[in-house]
Amino acid sequence: MPADQWDDLDSEATVEAIVNAIRSGGYEAEFFEGDIRLVEELGRYQPDICFNICESRFGDAREAQIPALLEMMGIPYTGSKVLTLALALDKPMTKRVLTYHDLPTPDFQSFERADEPLAEGMRFPLFVKPSREGTGMGVSANSIVYNEKELRQQVAYILEKYRQTALVERYIEGREVTVGMVGNLIGPVARRLPHNLNAPRIQAGLRFFPPMEVDLKPFADSDVVYSNRLKVQLAEDLNYLCPAPLDEEMVDELNWLAAAVFRVCGCLDVARVDFRLDAHDNWKPYILEVNPLPGLSPGISDIVIEAAADGVSHSELVLMILHTAMKRYGMLD
Repeated sequence: MPADQWDDLDSEATVEAIVNAIRSGGYEAEFFEGDIRLVEELGRYQPDICFNICESRFGDAREAQIPALLEMMGIPYTGSKVLTLALALDKPMTKRVLTYHDLPTPDFQSFERADEPLAEGMRFPLFVKPSREGTGMGVSANSIVYNEKELRQQVAYILEKYRQTALVERYIEGREVTVGMVGNLIGPVARRLPHNLNAPRIQAGLRFFPPMEVDLKPFADSDVVYSNRLKVQLAEDLNYLCPAPLDEEMVDELNWLAAAVFRVCGCLDVARVDFRLDAHDNWKPYILEVNPLPGLSPGISDIVIEAAADGVSHSELVLMILHTAMKRYGMLD
């Protein structure tokens, strides 16, 4: 297995923090491992609702496995449903949905072999990463390729190391910003960008946290992108700019795009959308991906940092997600 095989999984400290946060709201809560024992254990425990953070271990749609099990058992759970979790883990499939809805995402191509011809219109530099991984797995300075030789080498590396298709997309040089949100959209919202750019933007029901940007300047010699090394090994050493230094018009644009992604991908209760702002096109935002199961590690997960910048503690964030789901199920007014 790759050395970073389990980097997506939560630490015991994160699990304990979430359980304690739920208990702080006056609820009884216990942790259950997301494996096959869950059927018997939940049958005995009889939960009213499950707070789902399970990434699971194996399979193309592994993040959807526990929600599928909970649906079979008729147990409510927080967050997005099976189809959305399966979709969002598959980056090329997500980008196809975004492209269909005219949402701005970098041009891309999925590679099953290292020698596949590059599609017409794809221009260097390009960015290469695994199709179905999170936490920056498989992402490093080598992910940016400038010619055919580098492209073939990096695609071959991803195919061999992660045993899955490689996603190749146009590299957007610029700033990387992420937007987290909690809630559920109320009423209609444009599934595509409106032809009338002055039309009202409907995004009621979502609480957007301040956008966050990671200051990569101290790592310019080694990490020009938000890599796995930065997200895992050096997470506590990073300088997080939150709120990111953006004007109100850009923040509104990012929130609007995030709401559209939330809608077209079928997200529920909580999500985080990652963007790149194009330094060569007036900082035009491009959607990189959506995470409907964002990390909730105290102090270091992106959405936790964003919530803190908005005056929301880790425990309050966890309860906010829980209460949002409970209202959706009619368990709270």
